Amino acid sequence: MNKLKSYLWVAGVSVVMICMVVTAQVGGQESIDPTSGGAGDNTTIDFVAPQVFQAAGPNIASIQSSVTEFRNALGALNGNALTELPNGRREINWDGAVPTDATTPPVNPFNTFLNNRGAQFTTPGIGLSQAPPSGGQQGGLATLFSNPTYATSFKAFSPARLFTSVGSNVTDTFFFVAGSNGTVRAGVTGFGAIFSDVDQPDGSGPGAKRGNRGSSTLVEFFGADGRLLYSSFVPASPGDGSFSFLGITFNDARIASVRITAGDVAPGPNDDSANDIVMMDDFIYGEPHRLP
Repeated sequence: MNKLKSYLWVAGVSVVMICMVVTAQVGGQESIDPTSGGAGDNTTIDFVAPQVFQAAGPNIASIQSSVTEFRNALGALNGNALTELPNGRREINWDGAVPTDATTPPVNPFNTFLNNRGAQFTTPGIGLSQAPPSGGQQGGLATLFSNPTYATSFKAFSPARLFTSVGSNVTDTFFFVAGSNGTVRAGVTGFGAIFSDVDQPDGSGPGAKRGNRGSSTLVEFFGADGRLLYSSFVPASPGDGSFSFLGITFNDARIASVRITAGDVAPGPNDDSANDIVMMDDFIYGEPHRLP
């Protein structure tokens, strides 16, 4: 009788463990809304690992080779071609026409490059702006955020302007076929971004993500169905005006949107031990291809 009870107890535990495993696997299949503010894990049952490019350091030279390798992986620059091309890449450096030191007022959505480069940007905050760290008629980031320390806290990879959300640290990117003016959704094979002044170390934060060790800057890549394809924290390089780069590529155009959480708080406060304020610079991505 005791043997029978032991057998039943072991069998019951085994069934519970199997159920737990099945539940965990099913949970990994959940769809993620890129506008919902949460990511979850970056591995699902059908997870496909991308090729990852990343670097960080005190100056442009620290990341230049990784940026060049990423560009080469995507292909030739397609500029402002108002049509879907078979391959290649698009880039946005935020510098624009003369005067390149102008500070643009925050807008939401940011559609400057929607038609000619197939990218739209939104934020849950007030809007998105292009600005140099300081200077120009409008005063740059230092004036935009009423914080003079920003004049030396940040540097541009491609002079002279950076890109920032206002009233939030979150920026969402959506892709469309170039020339469609946002009417034809698209996916890209890869996306990468350059960041200015990521101070907080690599880890598994921010927010409530398990094992948070204080990382500040996160990039999440989503498919057309809203499912998280991959997420990664941007490598850090402490010190004012440092540079960081993170980019990934897949073998097909499966990335339909990207969410960037830049820094651990919205711009405004001083960039110090309590707040890691981060600005964005060049966005580099594959040619947007019409989604099936």
